[in-house]
Amino acid sequence: MSKHLNKGRRKILKSLAALGVTYSVLPLISGKAHASGEVHYHTWSGYDAPDLMKSYIDKYGGMPEVSHIATEEESFVKMKTGWSPDLIHPGNYNVRRFKDAGLLKPIDTSRLKNFNDIIESVRSDDSCVYDGQQYMVPTEYGNSSVIYRKDLVDAKYVDNPTWGILYDEKYAGRLSQYETSAAVVQCAALVLGYNNIYDLSDEQLAEVKKLASKQRDLLRMYWSDATQLEQAIATGEVVAAYGWNASLVNLKKQGLDVGMMVPKERMFTWIAGFTMHKNVNNEAAAYDLIDAWSSPESGAWLMENYGYGSTNKKAYEQADKAVLENLGISDPQAVLDASLFFKSLDPAIDKKYQSLFTDVQAGG
Repeated sequence: MSKHLNKGRRKILKSLAALGVTYSVLPLISGKAHASGEVHYHTWSGYDAPDLMKSYIDKYGGMPEVSHIATEEESFVKMKTGWSPDLIHPGNYNVRRFKDAGLLKPIDTSRLKNFNDIIESVRSDDSCVYDGQQYMVPTEYGNSSVIYRKDLVDAKYVDNPTWGILYDEKYAGRLSQYETSAAVVQCAALVLGYNNIYDLSDEQLAEVKKLASKQRDLLRMYWSDATQLEQAIATGEVVAAYGWNASLVNLKKQGLDVGMMVPKERMFTWIAGFTMHKNVNNEAAAYDLIDAWSSPESGAWLMENYGYGSTNKKAYEQADKAVLENLGISDPQAVLDASLFFKSLDPAIDKKYQSLFTDVQAGG
């Protein structure tokens, strides 16, 4: 695969997903046999790049079987009905849910040669470890924050970044928010000054709903497709939005004057990585795939091409220093220390957040 994502292939995958086709087996290595039946890896489109699993390909002569995550909710429902990919690549905020549903087995970290090189504060996060057992091997992290056009917003937001820009009436019709209850509720809670954003009280939720409703009326759109968001920012239709590192990278490649805020209320950080299904078929091959993906070489490629941070400390020694500086991740611990980690929500709290967002979208 070339250094940049194959855009045509991504468009095809998105078209298939729009038609409800979310499962694809992708023999991406020409001239090599597909490692059929070794490991079924359920992951995000793009995370099946051969550059992220070279040692696995070298050992088994081809790619693992791959299926794509359309949404983690859909994956969860399918697995609850008996579908069982060997390895799943969710966000840390979903690990507890998958574990509590009896879908996962703990990972034996002694079988992973790269595990001790993973940033300790990340691998020991309480969204990865339960009852002293490792349920997720985190391989990358990314930020969710405000992506904005520096040339199209007031200088005060450049000098004093804040989530508050997403509620500024000055930019009515030119703002965008991620279409999830977590983003809508938690961003509003931060702007309101609440510190307990993962377990808001009913009284706090009432205030959050007021602010979220105000935001709804200011938005050009709620977005669920990052490509659609990037197009809107590129044209200037949207000047500020909730967004991810990869969108920042893609927009910068277009020569646009964009930035990702480090808001005074702090940015969000998600962790993602490998979980193992309780019915894993070939454990040895599964551990080999985790090792391949979590290697320094894979981590460096991930950062240089996708803009996400690797959890492997040694990856920063191999990655292009100029790229790391441009992305603002040359000091990963500083980034992590300045972040709010996403957490798994208590099911009762999650239900309240989802209900609030549904009401807001409906005009309530």
